[in-house]
Amino acid sequence: MNSFFKMLFVMAAVIICAAVAQTSQQSTPVYSSTGSSGTEVEEIQRVLKERGLFTGEITGYYGSQTQAAVMKFQRQQGLSQTGVADAVTLKRLGITIGTVPAATDANINLLARMISAEGRGESYVGQVAIGAVICNRIEHPSFPDTLAGVIYQNGAFTAISDGQFNQPVSESAYSAARDALAGWDPTGGAIYYYNPAKTSNRFIYSRPVIAVIGDHRFCS
Repeated sequence: MNSFFKMLFVMAAVIICAAVAQTSQQSTPVYSSTGSSGTEVEEIQRVLKERGLFTGEITGYYGSQTQAAVMKFQRQQGLSQTGVADAVTLKRLGITIGTVPAATDANINLLARMISAEGRGESYVGQVAIGAVICNRIEHPSFPDTLAGVIYQNGAFTAISDGQFNQPVSESAYSAARDALAGWDPTGGAIYYYNPAKTSNRFIYSRPVIAVIGDHRFCS
C-alpha cells in the first residue's frame, strides 16, 4: 500500500471513529442517588421534608434516609420505586432542571469562547469534553439552567476571572462547541473537571473521577 492510500485509510478510520463516538457517547445527565452530595440533594431533602416524607436533617448527603423518602414519594406518585431522584422524580417534586440549548450562532460562539479559554493545548476530544461538562451542568439541578448562567456562575471557571475568556477563540473550539451542543459527551456525564497540576482544591479532589482526557480529570 503506497503512502497516498495509507493516508486515505487513516483519514477514513478517524472519521468513522468520530462518528461512532458521537453516536454512542451521548450526554447522560447525572441525577442524585445514594452517595451523592451537594445543593441538589439539599433541595430534594427540603421538598421531601415539607411533604412530611423526610424526617432527618438537611445535610446535602444522599444517604439511606433520603433514599427511603424518595421511594415513598415515588410510590405516592405511582412511579417506579428506584430510590433515585431522576428527571421524572425531580419534575414531580417541583425541582426544575435545564435542557441543553439549540446550536444557534450565539450559543456556539459563547460556548466556543469558554472551550478555547479552558482547553488551550488540549486535543479536540478534550475540547469537546469541556463543552460537554458545561452542557451537563445545564441539565443538572445543582447548576444554573442556561448556558450563560453556567458559564458566568460566580467562581465556576478560572478563565472568567483571569481574562482568558476574552482572548481570541481557536477555530477548533467552534467545532467542539457544535459537537458538545449536539450531544457528544466523551466524559460519560461529568459535571466537573480539573487539571491536577494546577489545583489543590479539596472539594474537586473528593469527586469521583470517571474519565481522564489529556491534562484534565473529569468527575461526577
